[in-house]
Amino acid sequence: MQKPSNRQAQIGWCLYDWANSAFATVVLAAVLPIYIASLVPREGVEIPLPWGLWHMPATALWGYAISLSMLLVAIAAPALGSLADRRGLRRRLLIVFCLTGSVATCFLATTGPGDYLLAAGLFVVANIGFAGGNIFYNAFLPSLASGPNLDKLSARGYALGYIGGGLVLLVVFLMIQFAAPLGFADKGVATRAGFLLTGCWWFAFALPTFFWVREEAALPSSTPPFKGLTGYLRILTDLVHYRDLSLFLLAFLFYNDGIQTVISVSAIFGREELGLSQTTILGTFLMIQFVAMPAALLFGRLAASWGPKRTVMFSLVVFLTITVFAFSMTKGWQFWLLGLLVALILGGSQAISRSLFATLIPPGKSARFFGFYAISDKFASIFGPLVFALIANLTGSTRLAILALSGFFMVGILLLACVNLERGRGRALQNLPAHL
Repeated sequence: MQKPSNRQAQIGWCLYDWANSAFATVVLAAVLPIYIASLVPREGVEIPLPWGLWHMPATALWGYAISLSMLLVAIAAPALGSLADRRGLRRRLLIVFCLTGSVATCFLATTGPGDYLLAAGLFVVANIGFAGGNIFYNAFLPSLASGPNLDKLSARGYALGYIGGGLVLLVVFLMIQFAAPLGFADKGVATRAGFLLTGCWWFAFALPTFFWVREEAALPSSTPPFKGLTGYLRILTDLVHYRDLSLFLLAFLFYNDGIQTVISVSAIFGREELGLSQTTILGTFLMIQFVAMPAALLFGRLAASWGPKRTVMFSLVVFLTITVFAFSMTKGWQFWLLGLLVALILGGSQAISRSLFATLIPPGKSARFFGFYAISDKFASIFGPLVFALIANLTGSTRLAILALSGFFMVGILLLACVNLERGRGRALQNLPAHL
């Protein structure tokens, strides 16, 4: 069989964003949060504990489910990244996690009234497949492009993802809104059919990635075997030798905390706090998907002229403003405006962050260091939703939780300002530890 060209590999790499973004839009962001909330009784979830019943609202259940899945990925990420580098398993592990996530997503179609714990459990498994697969997907980026082309390729991946995710969300939206004419018994049945469609879409469109993105594209590594706590400490010691890469990861941990929480809780915030209908919420997310696509491409161009660091910092200032605005929202049209602002900066901030990090990675260590990138990414997805869930649980309101996210953005901006890209890139190319 003829080896795929680099252009085919780049197309295949971008297509995985097209494939798994269906999960991000339908399951993680727009539909499943509302679906689970509809399954939870009016009095909330009751979990028996030795000292009595633990009551929690639907918002808290959703936040805890996100936090649990991300905690499991964060714990496993360094070991999996080290294994992938040492044995050349990036592609195989990507396939395993993709298959796990897509199958669990399909099984969401089997849930029904009262199955909120089953739905939450399946979501945990599916989200592990989604987040875990992204470790190995991202690890191929440094070997597929270099220089300014890294920013462009990363932005194209996100842009294609927004279109793919948006198309699936549009189809699911139409299925739910026109459930009866389309032959569904009710909107609940249509919603579950949407989960089945999402899982199938994810796996089907990932197939070109598996055929065209080959392990040969990744550089070989002399990474020693990963052994328990010693393995974590060895990778961490290696990581901190690269000062600017470590500073960026810490900054990313904070500001991505805010970004991921804004995305994952916005639907349930709109439903519970503003009383918005499912139609309004899904419509807003559709708008975000299709506006975010050209915005992500624009950020790729901005990074070429402004530089990636300045471009990311600009997006974080806008996110900081968004959290303050969200705290004061009272009307439906404000939710639409909030969605527009998020759409303009979301894809760009994430795409340029990914490519910026890729330029700081030493050769042959992409998967293991993207494993720590996943830790920053996933711990962000733990602490933000956990704070959101705790505040919602204790106060009954999500407004203070939204406002609290401004602190994550402020710390992220300050840490990112300390990153010296030229110094960090020089040390990565030399593959030499930095002298702190």
